[in-house]
Amino acid sequence: MSRFAFDVTAADFEQKVIEASKNTPVLVDFWAEWCAPCRALKPLLEKLADEFEGRILVAKVDTEQQQELAARFGIRGIPDVRAFVDGAVVDGFTGALPEAALREFIARVLPSEAEPLRLEAFAARQRGDLDSARAMLLKAIDTDPRFEAARLDLIELLIDVGELDEADRLLKEIIYRAKDEDRTRTLEARLGLAATRAESSDEETLKARIEADGNDLDARLALASLAAERGAFEPALENLLEIVRQDRGFKDDAGRKAMIQVFSLMPADSPLLRDYRSRLAALLNR
Repeated sequence: MSRFAFDVTAADFEQKVIEASKNTPVLVDFWAEWCAPCRALKPLLEKLADEFEGRILVAKVDTEQQQELAARFGIRGIPDVRAFVDGAVVDGFTGALPEAALREFIARVLPSEAEPLRLEAFAARQRGDLDSARAMLLKAIDTDPRFEAARLDLIELLIDVGELDEADRLLKEIIYRAKDEDRTRTLEARLGLAATRAESSDEETLKARIEADGNDLDARLALASLAAERGAFEPALENLLEIVRQDRGFKDDAGRKAMIQVFSLMPADSPLLRDYRSRLAALLNR
């Protein structure tokens, strides 16, 4: 057996797979002694684990002995291989793949060689050096054109600096093939909200406009966008609900559409989300 492959049980799965995958991708091979395809896959996995010199680990689960684990992950056919990264399953396959296909699978779950550039970009952004952050992200994408995380980071940065057309172009390139669907949907919602206000929007000015004229729906929409972007969801939703209440047709139903975008930014179990969904439904069904 490879020095980078090992057996796991229900007792040590948390340590050897979940925790270990936070540092190194772990391929969990669900197998059984009687399974011929399992016996064919085993030496290939171990060979590649050695070849990658610890950049991946192989954890082997005997489904006959570890039925609890097999049930936990819904194993119905073997061999079944699940890739764990950062404590979660990110990919998998069933059956014995040929070596070339197995190499492709491993390449998808290995950290990108451009990850250090992405980390440099993150550090630059933390210190407010957005130009350097952008340059590092572009370099990361040039180094690894398939590096999705760097592309999403760049889109996020472009939204933050107001380059919405370029952010929209890049998001459209990736949105239907992105693996990180949650983050992609969040960026789509942020982009939609940012597009509802002018670049010159100032929070105090917008509040003053609303105090002077409660029917200034343009100001309410812009103020809601600013609030949502900084995570102040309640004032954002209150202004958007008021837009729907005053004029459902305002800017092609912009109030309702923006509320839906804000909903997508909120935790699914948020009481605030449930409350405003209910209030919006009641308003629309009057």
